[in-house]
Amino acid sequence: MNMIELSHVSKWFGEKEVLRDISITIEKGEIFTFIGPSGTGKSTLLRLINLLDTPTSGSVLFDGKDTAVSEREKVEIRRRMSMVFQKPVALKGNVYQNVAAGLKFRGMSPEEISNRVPEGLELVGLEGYGERNAGTLSGGELQRVAIARAIVTRPEVILLDEPSANLDPVSTEKIENLIGAINSRFRTTIILSTHDMVQGQRLATQIAVVLNRTIGQIGSSHDIFYRPHNREVAHMVGVENILEGTVISNEGGYATIDVSGVPVVAICPYYAGQRVTAYLRPEDLMFFTPDGWKTSARNQLEGVITKVVPMGPMVRVKVKAGITYTAIITRRSFDDLGLENGGPAHISFKASGIHVVPEEV
Repeated sequence: MNMIELSHVSKWFGEKEVLRDISITIEKGEIFTFIGPSGTGKSTLLRLINLLDTPTSGSVLFDGKDTAVSEREKVEIRRRMSMVFQKPVALKGNVYQNVAAGLKFRGMSPEEISNRVPEGLELVGLEGYGERNAGTLSGGELQRVAIARAIVTRPEVILLDEPSANLDPVSTEKIENLIGAINSRFRTTIILSTHDMVQGQRLATQIAVVLNRTIGQIGSSHDIFYRPHNREVAHMVGVENILEGTVISNEGGYATIDVSGVPVVAICPYYAGQRVTAYLRPEDLMFFTPDGWKTSARNQLEGVITKVVPMGPMVRVKVKAGITYTAIITRRSFDDLGLENGGPAHISFKASGIHVVPEEV
C-alpha cells in the first residue's frame, strides 16, 4: 500500500533550483532512505514530505490524497507524522518534559502522557533519565530523546534527517538499532536521509540516490550497490572500478569486452561492436599466491601493486594489470599473502561480479 507519493516534484528557492522532477513512491511500513552528498536536496525532500515546505510544481500525496489543502487539513496530516532533525534542540526542562512536549501540543491528558513517556524512554534505552536536565545530555542521548519524543505520539511516519551525522560510532550503532526496532515493533514507515552510503545499505528497504537535484536511481540495497544505473550512482556507492570498452564477442551470455586492450569477461546480453560500461566493486577482486592459482573466476590477471592505502582493518590496493584495478581486502589477508607496494599480484574476479550497461550517451 502506497503511503506517500511524490509526483514530478520540483522546488525552487527564489532563483535557485533545489529539486527537479522528483517522482517516488514510499510504501507503508518500509524504511525508505535518501542517500547522496551534502547539499543535494535530501533535507528539502523530507521537509516537503512533512509539509513544512510546498513544492514549486508537482504534487505530494499522503495516503492517496493530495496534500495541497487548507492549513488546517495540513496540520491534521502532519499530526500523523513526526520529524527528527539533524541537530535536535533540547527544550527547557528535564528529559520527561522534552519527551512529553508533542503530547501536550496534541492536547493529551496528563494520565496518558504519564503512561507514554516512560514507555518511550524505555524503548530508546533512557529509562531513569526522566528527571535529568535535557541540556546536560550528550549528542547521542539528545538524539534518542528526540526520537522518543517522536515515537510517543505514535505516528504513522517518522522522518529522520541525518540521524547520526554528528555522533560517534557507538551512538550511531544505537540509533541504527533503534530505527530497526521501531520499524519492526510498530511497522512505522520510516523515511531518513544520510550521506553515509553504508548506513543506507544497512537500514533501508528501498534507497533513492539523490544526485544533481534529482533522483539518480531507486531500488533495493542490492540494486543500488551492485547494479548502478550510471557512473554518478556508481561513484556514490563505492564502485571504484568503472571500465569502458567494446564487446568483441558473446558466447552463451559470456561477453568478452575489450577495455583498453585488456579482455574482460562478463555475463551480459550485449553483442560484438556494442560500447558498454562495466562496474566492478573493489571487494569483488580476489588475490592469490602464484602456487594457489585455483579459481573458477574467468578473469585471472597478473600485475604489479602500485599503491596501498590502510583503512583500519582493511587495505585499499591498486594493481596495474594492463589497466589499473582497485581492490579492498583485509589487512590480515594482505599480510598473509605477502603482498607489498611495488610487488607482484595475482588477482581474479568472476564474470558474474561485473554489472554491464550500454555506454552512456
